[in-house]
Amino acid sequence: MDVLDWLAAALGDEAIAAGVLTTDPALLDAVRTDRSGWWADGSPLALVSATTIEHVQATLRAASEFRVPVVPRGAGTGLAGGANGTQGAIVLSVAGMNRILEVSAEDQLAVVEPGVVNSDLNDALEPSGLFFAPDPASRAISTVGGNIATNAGGLLCAKYGVTREAVLALDVVLSDGRLIRTGHRTVKGVTGYDLTALFVGSEGTLGVIVGATVRLVPIPAGEPTTLGAIFSDVRSAADAAARVTAARLRPAIMELVDGPALERISAHLGEQTLAAAFGTTGGGAFLLVQFDGPSAAADAATAGGLISAAGGAVRVAADPAEGEHLLAIRRAFHPALAASGEVLIEDVAVPRSRMPEMFEAIERISQRHGIPIPTVAHAGDGNLHPNFVYAGEEPPPAVWEAAGELFRTAIELGGTLTGEHGVGVLKRRWLADELGPDSYELQVKLKSVFDPLGILNPGKVFG
Repeated sequence: MDVLDWLAAALGDEAIAAGVLTTDPALLDAVRTDRSGWWADGSPLALVSATTIEHVQATLRAASEFRVPVVPRGAGTGLAGGANGTQGAIVLSVAGMNRILEVSAEDQLAVVEPGVVNSDLNDALEPSGLFFAPDPASRAISTVGGNIATNAGGLLCAKYGVTREAVLALDVVLSDGRLIRTGHRTVKGVTGYDLTALFVGSEGTLGVIVGATVRLVPIPAGEPTTLGAIFSDVRSAADAAARVTAARLRPAIMELVDGPALERISAHLGEQTLAAAFGTTGGGAFLLVQFDGPSAAADAATAGGLISAAGGAVRVAADPAEGEHLLAIRRAFHPALAASGEVLIEDVAVPRSRMPEMFEAIERISQRHGIPIPTVAHAGDGNLHPNFVYAGEEPPPAVWEAAGELFRTAIELGGTLTGEHGVGVLKRRWLADELGPDSYELQVKLKSVFDPLGILNPGKVFG
């Protein structure tokens, strides 16, 4: 009996009839890639589309019995190759585990399965007056389990934090099929080591998340106030963002788009979009700021004064509809780049006070390599996304050389080589540079405690 026969027997006739286990070549090919554009070599052995915890447990028991690698996967919206099906692996998809099991308005929490789509959860929560704050750009298609596995961020992180701050407890199936529960339903809880935080951002290397208890927050009262500003150069825009932060203001959204990116957005949306808002068809940078809650208008007025003093031409939205027009400029970033070729979306973070230096470094690296690097940043938390547009199936070597310089520069500035996308495959070669040899060794040993056979997402994060 081979692993697939063993697994089929463990899953049972009903699951097999429902197509939970498949070796269809087209389906196996589809799970070899994600939104990063990276394709794994070879072909996975099988795809399990789990709909129950028992399906996940059966898969990991079979994999442990036969020493077969398992690649956990959600919606496939990752940007680092972390959930791509590799040669000879069983790809274990939990996207079909998509039920909202409980919403407690009293305790401000929800219990969900990992395949619940981020935006679907918030749609369901709206009548309760609560929302799940993590807000990745892929929220309309990404799943909560994937958000947790990568510790995803997004536009609202400056005020509400990354996914880790919104996770109270997890249900996790370990590599041998055991189910454990970590964390608490309570706001406080310090019993034992914080395994919940350890699993958040672990990218499927320590266990498979099959359930989550997440923290909810009240929907802010009133309408948000949005403002946008055009600058002659990106350094001035980054300085303005730093002034807003230094003034102890807490915008819900603060996004910065540099000149190369703004040029592409203007071409994509039409020059009249910027002209209508700012009386210009271009600029050196665009800063978008949105405040929510009762003090939104007053905070926006204060921020507008700081931004004007830094050289920005400010436009305060008169109403939410006009605010959406300003937000549309930022949201057009990825479609604008995708319209001109294949895109490698990178991800570094630096201390907010050092963002101007990081933008200057990106300009230097771009000039040195002769490669445009249009960049957008979550300016409220120092997370930058330098992007590379290229032709062909894979980024050329020059792109990776420039990206390597970006990563090393971010680390030198006191930052990190990934703020929210994770390490996956695409960044593992630089991981030890950031962690240092002792910390790297400890993390490798830690993985072996949870995954002694080395079957969980091998080759990801740690090369």
